[in-house]
Amino acid sequence: MELDGRVVVVTGGTRGVGAGIARAFLGAGARVVVCARRPPDEPVEEDGRVAEFGPLDLRNPAAVGEFFAAVARRYGRLDCLVNNAGGTPYRLLGEGEAERHARVVELNLVAPMTASLAAYPWLREAGGSVVMIGSVSGTRPSPGTAAYGAAKAGLENLARSMAVEWAPEVRVNTLVLGMVRTELSHLHYGNDGGIAAVGATVPLGRLAEPADVGAAAVFLASARAAYVSGASLLLHGGGERPAFLDAANVNKEN
Repeated sequence: MELDGRVVVVTGGTRGVGAGIARAFLGAGARVVVCARRPPDEPVEEDGRVAEFGPLDLRNPAAVGEFFAAVARRYGRLDCLVNNAGGTPYRLLGEGEAERHARVVELNLVAPMTASLAAYPWLREAGGSVVMIGSVSGTRPSPGTAAYGAAKAGLENLARSMAVEWAPEVRVNTLVLGMVRTELSHLHYGNDGGIAAVGATVPLGRLAEPADVGAAAVFLASARAAYVSGASLLLHGGGERPAFLDAANVNKEN
């Protein structure tokens, strides 16, 4: 197994995309620790192997430092950190105070930086890597989630700077995600029919599955990506069809 014996931490790894990433690493042979503020409803497992859970509020720098020190003591090493925790409610900029938007930036940008800094000494010792979980919201306008989009844009830039500062010991890359089908997809896209309709707008004809994200994360953490650092890997099924193509009134025979 390509990551046999490696130790991986996945933040926000108890459900959704994070759980899919954790399962992929378990399937690749890694020992996986997932952290979140609340424990998972059911164990995160793959092929009979179970991820260890540790409670953690990523917005508490002291607790983050203690968490990674405890992981290093328990396992003797740390090979990869996947900064997956994040998210945002839908909120137009004019409908919330600056402090509420700032909390979104804190969770999606400051917290990954805090975790990366806390993990760095052990990642450097192991010659490991960091995988940031970004979003296409950071590469285009993000109405209703503007603070989230701004944070994800900053996260991608942070990863590139880390890749330069921490080379050659630690590689740092970003997975830039499009739409992913999770247990919460109905909150964004409606019932199965709505999810299928949204998926049909993607060139590959469907939303990503958490396992798709996990497979890409395993690749970036593996020896097959040994020369990949400072990169942003788009995982969006081909992106979005340009709106002007549908709006244009063109005689297709000409």
